Amino acid sequence: MPIITLLKYTHSSLRSCRELWTILLGRSALREPAQIDAELDSHWDRLHQGLSYYKPPSSSSAGKVKENKDVAQPMKDFGLRISKLLNLDEQQSVQLLQCYLQEDYRGTGDSLKVVLKDERQSQALLLKIADYYYEERMCLLRCVLLLLTYFQDERHPYRAEYSNCVNKLEKDLVSKYQSQFENLFKAEAPTWETHGNLMTERQVSRWFLQCLREQSLLLEIIFLYYAYFEMSPSDLLSFTKMFKEQGFGLRQTNRHLVDKSMDALVDRIGYLSSLILVEGMDIDFLHKCALEDCTEQHQFSSAPDVIKEMDQLLMTFGDIPHHSPVLLAWVLLRHTLRPDESSPVIRRIGNTALQLGVFKYLSTMLKGLGASGNNCTASTAKMCVYGLLSFVITSFEEESLQCSHLIDAACEVLSAPSLAEVFWEMPNMGLGMILDSAVGMFPHKIGPLLQLLTALLSNKSTVKKVYNFLDKMSFYTQVYKHKPNDIISKDDETLWRRQTPKLLYPLGTGQTNLWMPQGVLGQVMIGGEQGYVVRWDYSYSSWTLFTCEVEMLLHVVSTADVIAHCARVKPILDLVHKIISTDWTVSDCLLPLTSRIYMLLQRLTSVINPPVDVIASCVNCLSVLAARMPGKVWSSLHHTGFLPFASNPLTSMAQCVSAEGMKAGNYGNLLVQIEQPRGEYAVTIAFLRLITTLVKGQLGSTQNKGLIPCVLLVLKEMLPTYHKWRYNTYGVRERIGEGTVFFCFFSTGKKTKVKTDTPTLQSLCIYSLANTEAGQAVVNIMGVGVDTIDVVLAAQPSSCGSEGPGQILIQTVKLAFSVTNNVIRLKPPSDAVSPLEQALTQHGGHGNNLIVVLAKYIYHKHDPALPRLAIQLLKRLATVAPMSVYACLGSDAAAIRDAFLTRLQSKTEDMRIKVMILEFLTVAVETQPGLIELFLNLEVKDGNEGSKEFLLGEWSCLHVVLDLIDSKQQGKYWCPPLLHRAALAFLLALWQDRRDSIFAVPCVLETCAFVMKIIGLEIYYVVSGSLEQSLKDGLQKFSNARRYEYWSQYVKSLVCHVAEMEEEGICYFPETQMLISAWRMLMILSTTHSDVMQLTEDSTKLKLFMDVLDGTKATLTTPMSVPCLRLGSMMATLLLILLKQWKRSPDILSPLSLILESVLQADQQMMERTKAKIFSALISVLQIQGLNGGDISQLPQLLLSVCETVKDEALALIDNTHHMSQMTDTVEDEDSMETDSPRGLQKDQRDGVCVLALHLAKELCRTDEDGEHWVSVMRKVPVLPSVLNAVELSLRSKHNLYFTEAALHLLLTLARTPQGAAAVAGAGVIQTICLPLLSVYEVSSNGATQSFSRKSQDSACWPGVYRLCMSLMESLLKTLRYNFINEALDFVGVHQERILQCLNAVRTVQSLACLDEADHTVGFLLQLSSFCKEWQFHLPKLLRDVQINLCYLCQTCTYLLHSKKMLHHYLQAKNGETLPPGPLPRTQRPPQTLNKEAAGGGEREEAEQKALLAVQCSLLKILSKTLATLQHFTPDCCQILLDQCMDLAEYRTLFVLSFTTPAFDPDVAPSFGTLLATINVALSMLSEMEKKKEPVSLSIVSLASSEEIQALKSLLMFTMENCFYVLISQAARCLKDPSILPRDKQRLKQELSSELSTLLSSLSRHFRRGSPSSPASGILPSTQAKPPTPGSKASHEGQEPFIQLVQAFVRLVQR
Repeated sequence: MPIITLLKYTHSSLRSCRELWTILLGRSALREPAQIDAELDSHWDRLHQGLSYYKPPSSSSAGKVKENKDVAQPMKDFGLRISKLLNLDEQQSVQLLQCYLQEDYRGTGDSLKVVLKDERQSQALLLKIADYYYEERMCLLRCVLLLLTYFQDERHPYRAEYSNCVNKLEKDLVSKYQSQFENLFKAEAPTWETHGNLMTERQVSRWFLQCLREQSLLLEIIFLYYAYFEMSPSDLLSFTKMFKEQGFGLRQTNRHLVDKSMDALVDRIGYLSSLILVEGMDIDFLHKCALEDCTEQHQFSSAPDVIKEMDQLLMTFGDIPHHSPVLLAWVLLRHTLRPDESSPVIRRIGNTALQLGVFKYLSTMLKGLGASGNNCTASTAKMCVYGLLSFVITSFEEESLQCSHLIDAACEVLSAPSLAEVFWEMPNMGLGMILDSAVGMFPHKIGPLLQLLTALLSNKSTVKKVYNFLDKMSFYTQVYKHKPNDIISKDDETLWRRQTPKLLYPLGTGQTNLWMPQGVLGQVMIGGEQGYVVRWDYSYSSWTLFTCEVEMLLHVVSTADVIAHCARVKPILDLVHKIISTDWTVSDCLLPLTSRIYMLLQRLTSVINPPVDVIASCVNCLSVLAARMPGKVWSSLHHTGFLPFASNPLTSMAQCVSAEGMKAGNYGNLLVQIEQPRGEYAVTIAFLRLITTLVKGQLGSTQNKGLIPCVLLVLKEMLPTYHKWRYNTYGVRERIGEGTVFFCFFSTGKKTKVKTDTPTLQSLCIYSLANTEAGQAVVNIMGVGVDTIDVVLAAQPSSCGSEGPGQILIQTVKLAFSVTNNVIRLKPPSDAVSPLEQALTQHGGHGNNLIVVLAKYIYHKHDPALPRLAIQLLKRLATVAPMSVYACLGSDAAAIRDAFLTRLQSKTEDMRIKVMILEFLTVAVETQPGLIELFLNLEVKDGNEGSKEFLLGEWSCLHVVLDLIDSKQQGKYWCPPLLHRAALAFLLALWQDRRDSIFAVPCVLETCAFVMKIIGLEIYYVVSGSLEQSLKDGLQKFSNARRYEYWSQYVKSLVCHVAEMEEEGICYFPETQMLISAWRMLMILSTTHSDVMQLTEDSTKLKLFMDVLDGTKATLTTPMSVPCLRLGSMMATLLLILLKQWKRSPDILSPLSLILESVLQADQQMMERTKAKIFSALISVLQIQGLNGGDISQLPQLLLSVCETVKDEALALIDNTHHMSQMTDTVEDEDSMETDSPRGLQKDQRDGVCVLALHLAKELCRTDEDGEHWVSVMRKVPVLPSVLNAVELSLRSKHNLYFTEAALHLLLTLARTPQGAAAVAGAGVIQTICLPLLSVYEVSSNGATQSFSRKSQDSACWPGVYRLCMSLMESLLKTLRYNFINEALDFVGVHQERILQCLNAVRTVQSLACLDEADHTVGFLLQLSSFCKEWQFHLPKLLRDVQINLCYLCQTCTYLLHSKKMLHHYLQAKNGETLPPGPLPRTQRPPQTLNKEAAGGGEREEAEQKALLAVQCSLLKILSKTLATLQHFTPDCCQILLDQCMDLAEYRTLFVLSFTTPAFDPDVAPSFGTLLATINVALSMLSEMEKKKEPVSLSIVSLASSEEIQALKSLLMFTMENCFYVLISQAARCLKDPSILPRDKQRLKQELSSELSTLLSSLSRHFRRGSPSSPASGILPSTQAKPPTPGSKASHEGQEPFIQLVQAFVRLVQR
């Protein structure tokens, strides 16, 4: 920001150590492993050098600084002053200054100039930079420590990266760091003579404190290093000499500077020195060598000289405690490696170690390291001591060791979770022996065993082990002053036997107790006049014993024995607490103990001098129980008198807040009388945890009311005053502060939905915080400020601890932020300003108001959540409080702005802080005009005519925000979605606030795009009725203001601009594309949501449509760049959607034709999708124009372009199919996964260019009916041969389904005109289709069921291709007649099996696809039946088979039409439960989808009826065509009735002489009964359609449209007409046939006479009502006008000609 400008320095060129440390911790924005690796790679040399990285001053460096032109002169001068004060290299001093100004300086560029000129201010700045330098040195060492901590931790996300770096550092890291350590402890203290007059006593003390810290950290690094790598004997010797010289930290060169505050650091140096030497002896490996008897493998076994020298050195040790672990380890090493040599030396050294209290020292050391330090260092130290203790206990007699201190040390060691698990793996080795020793004295000494077992609880598996261990005890140790009377003993008094059974506890009858039976043996461990220690061989459960101990304490609570019993019960309670915290499932087993805690609490708190530690343990146990069962804990605790309570019922808020009638309870008394005077607060900390847990637990309203006194105690007595109490231990005040604020956080944050008259916990807490001194206490916590936090953090002795007072303070302040935020958010609205709000917003003098304090948390770097929450609270205050944040900031405003923007701009800053800053600024746009002006930093530039022009200032936040979302930056720096959204929300807020002067940048386009997308998505996702009224009003206003036209015009001009500008237009291309994409989304939505979007006017739609067309044309007809093509593709998609949805096509064929020409000439690979869209658009236009009629002038040119494309695509497809088949051949034997053809090869897709081009060619040919143009085009371009070749190959290989379908549709369209049919036939269609078509289907041997799919007939499939081929043959034969008969006979011959199977299949499969195929097949046979003689000549057997099958088909259709229920049953059985609704007859079909979850049975029934109707229509069509075909296989009616010499042998009998109704059985032959039944069925269906009184849901009339009903009636008439014809013809043939008996002929006459008379009377009635005439040639193609009086004009009595024919026939048979 301004500072950067002053320095002419970019931040990325140099990384400070603190920033590097933040990155390595994973707290920055750089969190990817690759980014961490890159950072380590570029900085590993700095880490390798350690503190040597910082060089002393030199003349050459000073010269380079003076020559550097990039640094301003004042900076150079100040850099030299820094160099003098810190004794630091001049160049590094300038770099240090740059980093400090970037990260920690709290002023602006202007203020810096003033500071540098002012001597006093510049001295203060120098001292701050000195502190910053010390912090940098620490962070450098912390980075190395971090790497060594985690480089072998498999769970760490950056383990691999850390490990690589450690491998690079490993070589001489220790030698470098060791020499740096020596330099530090030998360094002379600086003086004012050497370092300038700023080096005062205070600064010297600060320097020395830093020196000690660095020593401590260097030793920590060396210790961790040797935990992983082996130390050589010579190194151990050199370290021992060095530490002896330095006195393990006590003999510093500058020890006169050590004050009391540094003692902890000096101790730490001693601890680490001692640990390094113990770790160097590798005791773990030594122990392993001793166990495996291979001590010669240890590195010291081959270094006798070193051992000798070490002996002499260590003989001089013994004057300081730090020596003791080293001496003890050396004793082990010497004793193990060379037990015979110099045993007096070993004994002497061992005694010295014991005299120094080695075990007490070890436990003190581990506590010290654990309390302040890297957890890894502490756990590694525990690991090291664990090895030492295990070996000591294994090697030496326990009596010779100091047992009680040994147990303390063991407990400290085992508190490391990993070591507890190691212990349980081998509980009998090493430390296990201490456990045995503790068991030996149990339960006489209850503490040691329980202390050990509590330490051994680390996870659920160890809980089970500890529980079982205590559940099955086999010894009971007792101490007696005198020998009891009921004992028999041996003479030597070593074994006792109990004569009588005994109760072990003097408790009342009925209470839990232990009963030692008669005859139990006891071994006397110690005996004599002093007393006896007896171990009884008695099995019992310790858990019962613990229950008895608690009972005993309850008995003796008011006696003098209470203290001794408390000492026994406290370890029990601590063990229970640890068990239920670790594994809740065991709590049921501990019920006898946990249920007694309430009584214990009641009794202990009411005695005169209560045992505070036991009470705290009780409350801790209850906190854990309350987390799982708050209701139960509360109800039991409520009666103990421990918690505060109300003596009167609580009714109002005022009564609650006044605390009237509330008692403090035993806890309140204990706090005032015991804890506050003593300054120890164990119970208070436990109490806060307990009530927080109870508030968190979902308690009922009654129980919550009971907690009100507890809440008030915290809010009135603790929160406002806790900081004034007396404290003995550092850090306890911070813990109590954190506990109280944590409690407030849960009390305010939890939503309460219970509506009661009395206050709820939440409302009470919010009221108290808003209106009482509790709120002021929270304000005071927030007002701690960033400087105080920095001081506390700096005072911590830890390397990077996570639980120090500094961290607790930060946590408390963060909680205070959240509490305040909750109170403001949830406080009931009122006119009066609450005291809390006053405190938050009052303007204090000298910048001490809270707003400034909150804003300055932006300077905090340790925990990114602290500034984030502070900004969140500022955001809340900026929204709700009536004050100016800018005014509150006063003179700090510019500096704070710079700090905000620096963090916002930083590439490594935590993303969530950036988001919060942007959200704060977004709110400020509306509510804080002054603040937003400060951040925007707009500068006024006066125009010529007095008009104002604004420029963005150098420090405007807009520069930073636009950089964040700049897509050009995204390659270098990825902007996460949350941050991107926040940045756009900020820009949108500015946009809505109409700060027009800001937007001279392309972000406007992006903002508009986002707004469009948001509106679009809202409309899309929300049901129109649920849209917010404001959005509806906005859309109405948008429409009324003609903004649709405006934006359409704008988008068009934008597209045209990009197209014209070519390269220049590309710089804003992403923004343009985003806007166009958003506009396109709105347009697409408008096609389906036009009413919501108020886009209903046709003129507006036309304008929008033409703009899209112009945009498409502009982008696709210019010289093409990639961006243009991308936009063109987007516009083409929109054009296509609008065309299909709006179905309005102005004259757009000519621009589309131009676009198509241009697209076809462009790069094919890039244009693939666009070409498809243009083809699709042309098809839509032609279809719309086809409906409206009209000539097309562009037809010849379009046809030529399309035919060229079809030809090229077909040839490409042939190549691709060949390639595919070759690949299939080559990988046939392999298990290959490759299924796609290589990139660039033609693929077969439903919406591919090839398929769409064929469809377009079909539409064009259909438009050009008379062949005026297409004939000449197809002569020029060999379309048909290439298409037919591709079809043939596709059929053979069964590939390219979509292409094949489209090609057949084109051929079918051509075949409908004589010219087209001739062209198709001439191109060799029969060779293309006839034989290859065999590959498409399989003929099954056992009937048709398997080979006829039940797939929907509209989805693309190979059976569909077969049906199309059948239609093509039919069409060609119909058009070409005799010219095509041979080809047709070839086709029917080749496919005869499928044809016959298909005719048969109708009986078994009634799916629409199967019926459709039957329909096509019968249609083809109908055309072929006109050529009976040729057929009889070429394929006589097939002709006979077809005739028989057609008769059976007639019978099947009649049966299925006759029996509706049976058909319905068949359909349900075959097609599953619900019927798919099929298409209705004729062309205009309704959509085929059916909602699967149709609401209610009515809809389902209607759907089933529709499906049934569709099947009936299909059956009827098949039946009518079948009868029309049979008509050609039976004698001509006129001829057989009138011609007496006709040759009957030419026609076979088709129907047998029987009059039974048609059956569904294939064994029953079709008969005259079949034909009569057919007529009856047709007649009954006709009658059904005439009836109007049928129930609506079942009538055909209700299910079909009037056109469909008319078509159905015509079809029924046609069926009856043909049926009568066949019946009369066949009957006349029978009557003339001499082979039929006269008796049969007579029967035939009688039956026909009666049946036909009945039918005629029905028909007459029907026609009198008026019915359609036969369509003979309308619906179905009919080649011969068979009836004697063709035509449909009504004759006498209005009778149809065929009725007259029937009447004539009836008269004939009645003679």
